[in-house]
Amino acid sequence: MILDKKYCCLLIITQFVFFACKQHEKDTSHNLEQSKTPLAYVDPFIGTGGHGHTYPGATVPFGMIQLSPDNGTSGWDWSSGYHFSDSIIAGFSHLHLSGTGIGDLSDILFTPATKSLDLANMPKENKLKPYVSSFSHLNEKATPGLYSVYLEDSKVAVGLTATERVGFQKYDYKQAKVKSVVLDLAFAVNWDTPINTSIKVEDSVTISGYRHSKGWAKNQKVFFVSKFSSPIKDAKLYTKQELVENSMADGISAAQFFFDTTLDTLEVKTAISSVSVANAKLNLESAANVTFEEAQKTAQKEWEQALSKIQVTTAVDSLKTIFYSALYHSQVAPVLFSDSNGQFRFSNDSIGSAKNFKVYSTLSLWDTFRAEQPLLTLVNPTVVSDIINSMLVYYKQSGSLPVWTLYGNETDTMTGYHSIPVIVEAYFKGIQGFDAELAFEAMKQTMMQDKRGLKYFKEVGYVPFDKVDENVTYTLEYAYNDWCVAQLAKALKKEADYQYFIERSNAYKKVFDAETRFMRGRSYDGGQFRTPFDPKYSKHMENTDYTEGNAWQHSWFVPHDVNGLIELHGGKTSFSEMLEQLFTESSEITGEEASNDITGLIGQYAHGNEPSHHIAYLFNKAGKPWKTQFWVDSILQTQYNTTPNGLSGNEDAGQMSAWYVLSAMGIYPMNPASGTYEIGRPLFAKSEIKLPGGNTFSIVAEQVSKENKYIQSATLNGQPFNTTTLEHKTILAGGTLTLIMGPEPNYKWGLD
Repeated sequence: MILDKKYCCLLIITQFVFFACKQHEKDTSHNLEQSKTPLAYVDPFIGTGGHGHTYPGATVPFGMIQLSPDNGTSGWDWSSGYHFSDSIIAGFSHLHLSGTGIGDLSDILFTPATKSLDLANMPKENKLKPYVSSFSHLNEKATPGLYSVYLEDSKVAVGLTATERVGFQKYDYKQAKVKSVVLDLAFAVNWDTPINTSIKVEDSVTISGYRHSKGWAKNQKVFFVSKFSSPIKDAKLYTKQELVENSMADGISAAQFFFDTTLDTLEVKTAISSVSVANAKLNLESAANVTFEEAQKTAQKEWEQALSKIQVTTAVDSLKTIFYSALYHSQVAPVLFSDSNGQFRFSNDSIGSAKNFKVYSTLSLWDTFRAEQPLLTLVNPTVVSDIINSMLVYYKQSGSLPVWTLYGNETDTMTGYHSIPVIVEAYFKGIQGFDAELAFEAMKQTMMQDKRGLKYFKEVGYVPFDKVDENVTYTLEYAYNDWCVAQLAKALKKEADYQYFIERSNAYKKVFDAETRFMRGRSYDGGQFRTPFDPKYSKHMENTDYTEGNAWQHSWFVPHDVNGLIELHGGKTSFSEMLEQLFTESSEITGEEASNDITGLIGQYAHGNEPSHHIAYLFNKAGKPWKTQFWVDSILQTQYNTTPNGLSGNEDAGQMSAWYVLSAMGIYPMNPASGTYEIGRPLFAKSEIKLPGGNTFSIVAEQVSKENKYIQSATLNGQPFNTTTLEHKTILAGGTLTLIMGPEPNYKWGLD
C-alpha cells in the first residue's frame, strides 16, 4: 500500500504539473525568486482551516464552475463543503461557496470507484456511504485552476480543472480491476436538501439530468450534461434507493457507470446551467475538443493574467504567498450565472436573458461592498459593470435591489442594502456600461420600501429595538445607504431627492447615546434606550441590536460622516481616546449566545468579521494617522498567515482577502462610495497596479520593513504629499506615490 501511494503521488506530480506554494518554505536562490510568477505564490489551502470556510478546488476567475472536494460533513466550518481538519472525501461536486457563514451548494457530485457498489441501501450519513475514501494531505495538491488528490481506499489519483462553464475531472485507475464512476444527486450537506433529481443515459459517452433542491437558496435548479472520454460499458441507475431497469432515473437518484477494464485513465467533462439540459449542452460546446491538460493550461493562463494586475516587490517570501493567495481569493466570487446564450433562471422560475453583459450570482454584498468591490474597480471594472447590471435585472424582476443573491435566489441575509454603495462607487469612479437613471430609480425604490425595518426607519428616523432585531446595525447601514442615494441624486440633478436622502443619512445620530458614547437600540414609542446595557454583550441574530457583534464593534460605522461622529464624541481627542480603547480593551465577549463570527480579536476590534474592517483607518480623520499606521500594521501581522488557518474569520466571498490586498499596498476605501482611499501602512517596497486603460500606478515605500511601519514623508509624482486621502482618479491617471518609512511616528505628516 505504501508503494502504491508513492507511485500515484509521483504520477500526479509528473502528469498535471503543479505550482502550489509550500507552506513555511522560503526560496534561497535569488534567480529562482526572480523567475517565480504571481501564480506560483498562491496557496488555495489558505483559509480551508480555522473559520476561513474556503475551498481548495478548481475554478477560473469568477467562473460558473467551482469543482472541489467535499468531505461529506455538515457544519459551520464545512460551509464550503471542505475543511482541512477532515480526512475523508465523499466526492467532487461542481458548485461551492467561498468563505460564507452559511453552507449550501455541493451540487452534482462525482467520485471514482474500483468495485461494484450497492447504492440501493445507502445510509443517510455521508461518511458511511460506500463510495467515500480516506486521503492524506501529503497526497493532495492545489494551485489556481488545478486540484489533485490520491484516494486511498479506491487507490485512484484524481485531477480537477475548469473552464468558465465546464468542469474537467481526470481519474487515474492504473491496476484496478473495476473502473467506474459514481454520480450521487442525493448527496447533500449543510442547509441543502434535494427535492427532485434525474439522471439519463443519452448515449455511450453522454449522461444528463438535473438536481432541484432547497436550502439557503430556496429554489435552486441545476441542470447538467457530462461526457466521458471512454464508452460506458454498463450502468446501474437508482431512484429512491431502488435499482431501475432503464436508462433514466427520476426522483432522488444515483448511478454507477462502468468502463472498459483495460483503460488506465478516464476524463469527465461536465457543464451546468440554471435553465435547462439544452443550455448545459450549449455550455459544453465550448469545451467539446478541449483536453484536460489544455483546460488546465487555459485556467492557469487566466489566473496568471488576473494575478499579474498587481505586482509587489518584497524580500519576504511569505508576504507574497499571503498577498497573491488573497488576490486569488478576491476573484473567485461572485460567480458567473448566465449561460453562453445569455439565459439564466430567476427564483420564480421565469427565464431572463442578458445581452452584452454577464449575469453574476453569489453576491455577498454586506461583506464585499467594503473592500472586494473597490478592489475590482481597480483590477476588473468590466466585472463591476456586469455585477451592477446583474443587480438591476434582479431589481426589474423583484422590485428591489438584492441583499445577498445565491444562485439567482434572494436570501435576504444580512442588514442594509449594500448593492447601493456598489452602484454609487462605480458611478463616481467612472465605470460605464450601466444605466445610471435606472440605477437611481432602483436605489430610491429600494430605500422607500416598508420591509426589513424601513417602515419604522421612515416613521421615527431609526429602526426600533422593539420592532426589529439587529436594529442598530440596520439604522447605521440605512443611514449610509441613504447618503449614497443622495450623492447619485445630486449628480443626476435630482435636488429634492438629494435633500430628502441627505437628511435621512443623519439617522446615526438618533441611536448615539452621549452618556456611554455607544450606538444603542431605542424603542419605537418614546425612544428609550434598551436596558440593561453592556457594550461587550453579543447575541446572535435574535433579540439583539447588533449584527454578529456588539456595541464596541458596531458603534463606528458612519463612513459617510466621520466628522459628524467625531463631534458626537466631543471632538478629536475624546474620539481617538475611545477608538484607542477599542483596540486595548479586554477581549471578553459576554453573553451565552454570542455570535460565532466575532473572531480575530484585538481588544474588542474583531477583524474576523466585516463591521470592524474600516475602523483602524478612522484615526486618519481624527488627526492621528500614525495610529492608523500602528493598528493596520498590527492587523496585517497577526490576522493573516500562510497556513490553512491563515484567515482570522470567514473569507466571505473575497472581502477578508481584499482587505489584505489593499491594506498591504497601503490604501483602503474607508467610504467606498466616496471614490477615495485612506493611506495606511504599506508592507511592500513597491506595489504596481496595472490599470485597465494601460496606466500604472505605483506605491513605493522606501526603507520599509517590519520595524519601519511609520510614514515619515510622502511625495506624489515628485510633489510633496501631506494628506491621508488618495483619490481614485489620481490612481487612474497613473504615477507614483512615494512614502518614506521609519521606526518612529512622524506626528506632523498627513495632517493637511
